[in-house]
Amino acid sequence: MIDLHLHTNASDGRLTPLQLVDRAAQAGLTVMAVTDHDTVSAVDDTTTLAGARGIRVVPGVEITAVDDGRDVHLLAYFVDHRDEAFVTFLGRQRSRREARAREIARRLASLGLPIDMDALIERARATPGTAIARPWLARELVRAGYVASVQDAFERYLGQGQPAFVPRTGLSPFDVLDLAHRAGAIVSFAHPGVTKKDQLLEPLAEAGLDAIEAHHSDHTPEMRDHFRGVAASLGLATSGGSDFHGYGETRATLGSVCLPADEFASLEARAAARAV
Repeated sequence: MIDLHLHTNASDGRLTPLQLVDRAAQAGLTVMAVTDHDTVSAVDDTTTLAGARGIRVVPGVEITAVDDGRDVHLLAYFVDHRDEAFVTFLGRQRSRREARAREIARRLASLGLPIDMDALIERARATPGTAIARPWLARELVRAGYVASVQDAFERYLGQGQPAFVPRTGLSPFDVLDLAHRAGAIVSFAHPGVTKKDQLLEPLAEAGLDAIEAHHSDHTPEMRDHFRGVAASLGLATSGGSDFHGYGETRATLGSVCLPADEFASLEARAAARAV
């Protein structure tokens, strides 16, 4: 069983690398990729812990790009996560996240919903490479009793169009694609059925995109088949995984969405060709 879309508490997941590996072993995974947002800080620990359990780890990261004010996520696999230029780039990404989080906190305070942003930033900086994400702020709203759940926080305050939403700033998907390729990665367009930016797929393919994430917990079987067809028509591979964050959500359960072995082999072949 192959799951190439997993998160730890290095970004917006709830589980430590050890906890995630334990859950992966229980689910019967044989290959996994931690794809935290804009950080590779959990890759080494996960690789060591998973190796001891007989699970292969593909080094990965989910990188945030911006197109017309909207997030576009690109999944970089087989990346050289120690590449100096790439690590520096991810550091800049996390700095943008911190600035955005501070502005969100300011807006929340203006709505009468103050949270201790300094404590969150101190917590992030205590572990180098950790990326602040909106679910962190959502959990603070829950702890303060302002909202009933993380989902409630997004629906009332943090989601797009809500009063504390702050648009993302950052590099274009094309610039992110180029930077990831320079670090030896193959790159997949994450959860296109959620992002709803299909108009980017063909120009990104022309720019060197390697794959489309057809298999995802938020994709219906029809969407999965559609994006597999799109990938084939563009000469791209497919990737996939649960997008598990450890919240206990039923839509993203470990083992519920896996990448078929033959499709993983195609990703490996592309990675090998890029390494030559």
